[in-house]
Amino acid sequence: MLDLILLLIFMVVAGIVAVEIKDLLASAIALGAVGFAVAIGFIRLAAPDLAIVQIVIEVLSVVFFVAVILKTTHTDSTLGRKYVGGDIFSFIVFGLFALVFVYFGVQMLLELSVLAPMGRSLGPASLHYVQNAIEGMSETGSANVVTSVVLDYRGFDTLGEATVLFTSVIGVISLLRLEGRKK
Repeated sequence: MLDLILLLIFMVVAGIVAVEIKDLLASAIALGAVGFAVAIGFIRLAAPDLAIVQIVIEVLSVVFFVAVILKTTHTDSTLGRKYVGGDIFSFIVFGLFALVFVYFGVQMLLELSVLAPMGRSLGPASLHYVQNAIEGMSETGSANVVTSVVLDYRGFDTLGEATVLFTSVIGVISLLRLEGRKK
């Protein structure tokens, strides 16, 4: 548990560095460090399938960020400029969203006391889901419960996610190509 807490602290520090640093390239690298720490957390929590997807997406996003930053200046051009009316409106909208987010977060924390403790299910449907996921490991030949659930119960959902991922990769490739389509 201590390693997960240290990993969480690392993610928070790297996230703050990514937001506060002036060099955009260093910011992209710090953002990548946060994503890779999430992948390490998934590995530590015995969810290698989630870790693989996280690593693939993180590598693609860091490469994309670095490619864009290398084609521009390495510093943030908005530093030191004065606030205008649109910025103040944006701050107000952001503040309202933050207040709504905090309100619903507090409401969720207040409702947590009526939920079952972590790892214990309340209803028969969730109990059936967990029991058959464990039994499904032998049927599917999967290595862990997460993969068993993905293969048995969420097959079409996983197919949809793979389709979305494939479509986004094709979109990125079409945006990054150097020459336009020939007519």
